[in-house]
Amino acid sequence: CRRPGGDRGFAFRGLHNRSPEKVKLRKRKSTLYVRTQEDRPRRGDLLGENIYLVLFTFALRIFNCFLVQTSFVPDEYWQSLEVAHHMVFKYPLLRGYTYPLIFASIYKFLHLLGKDNVQLLIWIPRLGQALLSAVADIRLYSLMKQLGNQEVARWVFFCQLCSWFTWYCCTRTLTNTMETALTVIALFYYPLEGSKSSNSVKYSSLVALAFIIRPTALIPWVPLLFRHFYQERRKLDLTLHHFLPVGFITLSLSLIIDRIFFGQWTLVQLNFLRFNVLQNLGTFYGSHPWHWYFSQGFPVVLGTHLPFFIHGCFLAPRKLYILLLTVLWTLLVYSMLGHKEFRFIYPVLPLCMVFCGYSLTNLKMWKKPALSFLFLSNVLLAFYTGLIHQRGTLDVMSHIQKVCPSGPDQSSASVFIMMPCHSTPYYSHVHCPLSMRFLQCPPDLTGKTQYLDEADVFYLNPLNWLHQEFLSNTSLPTHLVIFSVLEKEIHAFLTSGNYKKTAVFFHTHLPEGRTGSHIHVYERKLNGKLNTR
Repeated sequence: CRRPGGDRGFAFRGLHNRSPEKVKLRKRKSTLYVRTQEDRPRRGDLLGENIYLVLFTFALRIFNCFLVQTSFVPDEYWQSLEVAHHMVFKYPLLRGYTYPLIFASIYKFLHLLGKDNVQLLIWIPRLGQALLSAVADIRLYSLMKQLGNQEVARWVFFCQLCSWFTWYCCTRTLTNTMETALTVIALFYYPLEGSKSSNSVKYSSLVALAFIIRPTALIPWVPLLFRHFYQERRKLDLTLHHFLPVGFITLSLSLIIDRIFFGQWTLVQLNFLRFNVLQNLGTFYGSHPWHWYFSQGFPVVLGTHLPFFIHGCFLAPRKLYILLLTVLWTLLVYSMLGHKEFRFIYPVLPLCMVFCGYSLTNLKMWKKPALSFLFLSNVLLAFYTGLIHQRGTLDVMSHIQKVCPSGPDQSSASVFIMMPCHSTPYYSHVHCPLSMRFLQCPPDLTGKTQYLDEADVFYLNPLNWLHQEFLSNTSLPTHLVIFSVLEKEIHAFLTSGNYKKTAVFFHTHLPEGRTGSHIHVYERKLNGKLNTR
């Protein structure tokens, strides 16, 4: 009885008995084989990619961090750093706690080390955000290598890195920035056709975390989650063993954190949705027509990438249409809300870069001019918005740091910021027990008609409001911070209070309404001398 494979064994014994000589193996030329070898992580690599690409991306985002020295929107500070500063140092103020807890942990660590220098408090949270954004960039590149090929991944990566709006936002301490980074990293683990890294627990955990930080982060994921559920054969297992446990754990963690700091059980996410969606009270801070995202918001955020995005939509494979659907769905949902901002649609910008990458991949004759155009146009926008536009509100806080009292007299200086409320950061950028005040603008939660906040009342008649607020010279603040457009209206108050202009900071070329192109700082003379250290 012959053993199975006996002939094969005989053949190998014959090969073994031959005289020793080198046996040449045929080289594999299969494209599939080459791609497998390229996709395999190399020794010493981080995040599964070439170490040089990883180091370049991290270095670029750190460089990006220090080249963004302007302000964007108040929430960059008032929903993150100011809350975190209050949590650790108990200076006045407040908001939801889960996201600020990340920065509060950094602040507490620095405080315990005795290194809570104001510059470290400002820059370390931004550096942390820059590093997370770098991870998201690398994950987007890795995902596109799996879904397309090396060339597509390369051009998607290029588009992502040179996007002016990404440069402008990705190192800021905005909840939208964290939401965007978590969305891209979660997409890496999402079960797209062709993905080799899909993991339901990982991606759903990241989506749940993004939802806890900002509930509207769930909007782009609605079509993606429905697609996954529809295509999953084991629907009950996916729901009971993946989605429900992840949702329960993250929501419970958020409830416990807010219970500790609020002192009572508070479902912040429900309050957020009630305020911004159900009651649509966000319109208190401004409203736009329904088509604003399509006519202005989306074109501005995409910038010069827009024609390449449109071109790429016709070239991308069908398996990526779900990403295009996600972009359109997000724009439609946000269009139904009255209050609109550019940053709200930032989380879908990396998805748009996928289609831009396919456009560049398929360009032949015009590829070099297209790359030069994209790079130069975005670099100019990035440097202008990062270094020039709306930088005055940060520069003036550096000046106020010098007003901080020293020695036993802790009450000698006081600052009144007479600008639209939340125009500047607050104690997170001063970090001393300086008496400061700004015009309040709480939204109307009572349903009153013709509601006016403190800032509105002030700007109706600034001079009259100041004379009523400060009845005697003893109650006057030692320092005033105003936009230049207010100077003429309150000139009589400045003269009677013996104020002298001591600093001017450039803010923007585009004065509008209550803001101006410059910020002025006035100091009050006491006994013929300025009240400065």
